[in-house]
Amino acid sequence: MSRSPIRPLAAAVAALAAALLATPIAGQGAAQATRSGPMAVISDTVDEVLAVLNDASLSSQERRSRIEKIAYRRFDFVTTSRLVVASYWKRFSAAQQEDLVREFKAFLARTYGDRIDRYNQEQIEIVGERQEPRGDVSVLTRIVGGEYDAAEVDYRLRGKDGQWRIIDVKIEGISLVLNYRDQFKAVLSRGGPDGLLEALRKKNVDATANQS
Repeated sequence: MSRSPIRPLAAAVAALAAALLATPIAGQGAAQATRSGPMAVISDTVDEVLAVLNDASLSSQERRSRIEKIAYRRFDFVTTSRLVVASYWKRFSAAQQEDLVREFKAFLARTYGDRIDRYNQEQIEIVGERQEPRGDVSVLTRIVGGEYDAAEVDYRLRGKDGQWRIIDVKIEGISLVLNYRDQFKAVLSRGGPDGLLEALRKKNVDATANQS
């Protein structure tokens, strides 16, 4: 059987999961965050996730479902999807763009969701923020404890309509957007938008089947 053209990066996935599922601790510059600013968005997101993880009444599937809802609210999946496919975005029809956002969101949720039960009381230190082009802001964090101790994870946020939402995550200098752009480019060059959508749907269907 041929290998799937879309492959998750195991180390990056694990590090990202550890960062999202970590206990926040005060870091340099963290006290400067306002409750509506980029650093506050990251800190509040981690607090929400931690509350779910520490709720002993929830099953593994319930935890995953609730954490997915948090991620869906905090991430701008439309912008992330557009950045991932880059110039190919214009080749997608409006309906295909909606399909891409939906399938890519489900793909990421399933890729990272199976690591929820591996949470082992890691912490995350918010160390500051950095201004980026286009008015974006990156919130700089560091994992404390666990297998990925001291790993640097940066969350890039973009403000729109008074809200800051995550559009990219960079793990030890490796961008989630650029990683998937490289993977999807090969699929798009061979099969165009239909080819990528088919590959994502197959990944999501296979993942659902494996969970049942």
